Amino acid sequence: MPYVNVRITPAATREQKAQIIAEITDTLSRVLGKRPDQTHIVIDEVDEQNWGFAGVPTDMYRAGTRE
Repeated sequence: MPYVNVRITPAATREQKAQIIAEITDTLSRVLGKRPDQTHIVIDEVDEQNWGFAGVPTDMYRAGTRE
């Protein structure tokens, strides 16, 4: 029973999330022979202020504020 956890900052639409789930499921089925009906994909959305990148929270990085 594969379990995949994907963490992203909020921005993806419902349709994009569905595509992510479908494509990861397809990859596991095609590459590893895993059954789609036993494959679990979880998408966690992490607020940009709670995700650090390059030494600062992502919201500050994207805004160009690096202090």
